[in-house]
Amino acid sequence: MVNLPEPGHRVVVRYLLPTGQATDALGELLSTDAETVTVYGKRGVERIPRDAIIAAKEVPPPPAPRPRRNPPSPT
Repeated sequence: MVNLPEPGHRVVVRYLLPTGQATDALGELLSTDAETVTVYGKRGVERIPRDAIIAAKEVPPPPAPRPRRNPPSPT
C-alpha cells in the first residue's frame, strides 16, 4: 500500500497499464479511496486503480514559465 498526501497536493504516481508497461501520472491529487486514486494533470483526469500503483510521492510545484525571447527587430 502506497502512502499518499492529502488531496490538493501535487503528486507523481507510477502505475502499471493493462499491458504491463509502467507510466506516470503527474498533477494534483483530487481524491483517494480504497480502490482508486484520482489525479488531474496535463492528460486530464486519470483514475488509477490502487492495485496498479507501483510508487507515489508528493512533488514540488512546477517551475515558473520561462520568459519568451523576442526575435531581433529588422534594421
